[in-house]
Amino acid sequence: MLSTVSSAAGRTASRLVTRQRAAGVAAAGAVAFGAATAAVAATPAHAAERAGATEAQAAAHQQIPDQRQYQCFSNIVERESGWNPQATNASSGAYGLVQALPGSKMASAGADWKTNPATQVKWGLNYMNERYGSPCGAWSFWQSHNWY
Repeated sequence: MLSTVSSAAGRTASRLVTRQRAAGVAAAGAVAFGAATAAVAATPAHAAERAGATEAQAAAHQQIPDQRQYQCFSNIVERESGWNPQATNASSGAYGLVQALPGSKMASAGADWKTNPATQVKWGLNYMNERYGSPCGAWSFWQSHNWY
């Protein structure tokens, strides 16, 4: 009985965390003694991160009007940076929404590449189009290799 309750609680917590992440909310799930709980961080840093994610998603929608291509772009960005324009990979130094390496490559799309999500989207979209033919081409590659 306890394992059934734990399993159901775990699935519920997993769905809750997935929904919260999809909504751009930082969430942390904890499971202890078969009880699942989820906590939403409400710090100024997280609020700024959510605002950056919302701005980045709006910029991507504007630059990628085709819904299928937008979804492919979004799938990659969600996995690479969680839509955080300031995301930095501690080991490689990759930076931004699309984890450009080095991040300074994005300067070709605009001098404000470090702070402007629209510039990062512009650079990332150009990269995906040039290297893979489209965001969906990049997403297809990403699914096979876990990188693009």
